Amino acid sequence: MSKRNKLHRFAEVLSFANVYENFTPQTGELLGKDGEPTTLKGEWGSKHFQNSNPITLELACGKGHYTLGLARMYPERNFIGVDIKGARIWRGAKTAIEDELNNVAFLRTRIEQIAHFFEVDEVDEIWITFPDPFLSKENRRMTAPRFLASYKEILRPNGILNIKTDSPEFYEFSLETLTASEDFNIEYQDDDIYAKPLPMSELDIKTEYEGKHLAIGRTIKYIRARLLK
Repeated sequence: MSKRNKLHRFAEVLSFANVYENFTPQTGELLGKDGEPTTLKGEWGSKHFQNSNPITLELACGKGHYTLGLARMYPERNFIGVDIKGARIWRGAKTAIEDELNNVAFLRTRIEQIAHFFEVDEVDEIWITFPDPFLSKENRRMTAPRFLASYKEILRPNGILNIKTDSPEFYEFSLETLTASEDFNIEYQDDDIYAKPLPMSELDIKTEYEGKHLAIGRTIKYIRARLLK
């Protein structure tokens, strides 16, 4: 994508009512439509969605394929895609507006800061789909202990963490950290989900990255873990 197109998307996304951005990660303050300052921690349901429906996050959502797919599948739930790349969020947010998916929002921030923007027990479920496996930097992997601690803080009791990846290294690392954690219990794991009938319809949603991985013969892996608290 050209620099000009990226700048255009950055400008346009500021006008979207379903996108919030944070530029001071030490605080929970967000900029909403037309740069209007707001805080939503503990109030995503009442302030943005204007309902009390369960909230699901897609972390490192990219263009929001899973956020949008889940929102279509479950109109009675709320979905928030989180990513730091504004040009990627633009695509998902624009599609949500065009398709009138009012149960979708996007948050532009770093995943490390996620606990600044959600209250304790505010989130019902988290999806991590095809994240960068950071093969040489274990502490940056999204299932490293410091990330799991953040998820524990915002997930409700018995909340669900879903992980979908093509990376065997990330898959094995995630199994290790979740097994070692006193906070999560692995309920299901599969190192080749398409070798058999899918155990849940949500797994049939395919991101752009997943399509590329499948095209070159990579196997897709999945982990479902439940928070114990």
